[in-house]
Amino acid sequence: MLAKDTYNIATDVTFPPFVYANDKNEYVGIDIDLMNEIAKEEGFKVNIKPIGFNAALQSVTSGQVDGMIAGMTITDERKQKFDFSSPYYSSGIVMAVSPKSNIDSLKDLRGKKVAVKTGTSGADYANSIKDKYGFKVVTFDDSDNMYNDVENHNSDACFEDDAVMNYGIKTGLDLKVVTKPVNNANYGFAVKKGENQELLHKFNKGLAKLKANGKYQQIIDKYTGAKATSRKLAAQKNNHTILGIIKENKGAILTGVIETIKLTVVSIIFATIFGIVIGLLGVIPNKISQAISVFVIYVFRGLPLLVLALFIYNGIPSLTGTKIPAFVAGVITLALNEGAYIAAFVKGGIEAVDKGQMEAARSLGLPFSKSMIKIILPQGMKIMIPSFINQFIITLKDTSILSIIGILELTQTGKIIIARNLEGFRMWAIVAVIYLALITILTLLSKWIERRIKA
Repeated sequence: MLAKDTYNIATDVTFPPFVYANDKNEYVGIDIDLMNEIAKEEGFKVNIKPIGFNAALQSVTSGQVDGMIAGMTITDERKQKFDFSSPYYSSGIVMAVSPKSNIDSLKDLRGKKVAVKTGTSGADYANSIKDKYGFKVVTFDDSDNMYNDVENHNSDACFEDDAVMNYGIKTGLDLKVVTKPVNNANYGFAVKKGENQELLHKFNKGLAKLKANGKYQQIIDKYTGAKATSRKLAAQKNNHTILGIIKENKGAILTGVIETIKLTVVSIIFATIFGIVIGLLGVIPNKISQAISVFVIYVFRGLPLLVLALFIYNGIPSLTGTKIPAFVAGVITLALNEGAYIAAFVKGGIEAVDKGQMEAARSLGLPFSKSMIKIILPQGMKIMIPSFINQFIITLKDTSILSIIGILELTQTGKIIIARNLEGFRMWAIVAVIYLALITILTLLSKWIERRIKA
């Protein structure tokens, strides 16, 4: 098998100083710089996929990406599904609390809530000691929400990698570390078990070169030294206002908005086609077609959108070995889910038309198809239009769920920006206003279309 020239590498861009977006919304950090330098040394290219830690794990095992680098701790359990590189960093787990908290040790956690991040070593450690110390674990998909839960006093503590937590605190995170690092372990670059061994070999070879020529230590110092944290604090000083955040991130926000609109428009088109076809199958005087319609509507309305997205993006590739681009997987997800709802009210709209209309048309000699097109559908459409409009708005909102598979729509863009500036409240306020503006525009457009059709 010939070696590839370009590899798709998944990462979690909410994990500074290992991976995050800088003030120019470029992906930087220890992991990114190491990956890029190793690629340069070994003569290959990398395409970074910012999909979050848990999604990255699934994408590697399903074959959607070639490898992942995201501050991933090498453990015996993970070795059953992944092959790891030589270690490139070592870190332990610490507990952090609010500066005003009176929690000083693990013994103080009895009866408390602890926040962790899905799939991480911090989560594994917390779950391993929760019964001993009598606390409850609350799980989040990204670091920012985990930190915010503690800062807002919803949770009493969180567990995080030592290097990440200390970097966050030095750069403005309002928490304090109250325990010494435990479970010290190594970080490694990972590929699917038994696959992409050429890439793994290149990584190890390149890493050894970087350690020998001093570039490795330069990268570590660049992101963990005093200069690194002071640079980040200086960059944050003038960007804490809403206008400052928008000005600094206008390019990334605009890209996220465009991606959201593209997802919405394309998904609505396919969902409408799919919904009309399935809805019509439900009113054809044929028991098999009616059964198919009922089954499809039942399945795709019943499945949670998040589960459907992960199944299409990670589950199907695991079974077939065929990669599905994130955007395509997102469109399929929305088309199936929203299309099932459209099918239900297409079917209901047609059935709401007086049955005598069809009987009269058939008695005049019109075949079923012409009776449906000429008589029933025009009346049914007027009944369906309000439901269509509502479903279009729901489709726009549902695009936010697709951040779980790494699509850089508006919600995922917000997460990446927050990981850098820690301005969760202001950034989510900006995102909320943008969604409301888009929904308002879509509603006005839909109402205009409704008036044109009814005229």
